Amino acid sequence: MGFGVSGSTAIIFLGVLIATGTLYTAASNASENVLEAQDADAERALERTNTDIEVTNASYDAGNLTVNLTNVGSETLSVSETTLLVDNAYVDVPSANATVDGDAATDLWYAGENLSLVVDADPTPARVKVVTGSGVAATEVVS
Repeated sequence: MGFGVSGSTAIIFLGVLIATGTLYTAASNASENVLEAQDADAERALERTNTDIEVTNASYDAGNLTVNLTNVGSETLSVSETTLLVDNAYVDVPSANATVDGDAATDLWYAGENLSLVVDADPTPARVKVVTGSGVAATEVVS
């Protein structure tokens, strides 16, 4: 065999080696991304499992709708990530009108604590729905 055959064999072998290294790196990164996504999904599922809220009272009086809730789960919730729907329409709750056990300055809603939301509503609403940041919801008829 001449130098040309040996040289071309070495070049082909080197190309296969580089291609295999690139393929391994890509497959390893893809596998890592899938595992990280599965871990994040499992963490979100656990958070949803540990989250539970209860509407203790929803009352309407002279243009003001007051919704009182209790965090009956074991997960700490964020007040700013809590959404209020009145008659299936999103209602923006000013931070001053959302109090956790009387404190409007906090954003944390711990297990066992009560959240009170007060908003202007006209006409008289029929029902309210409150949704947490993780998607757990509670619905109540307005009295």
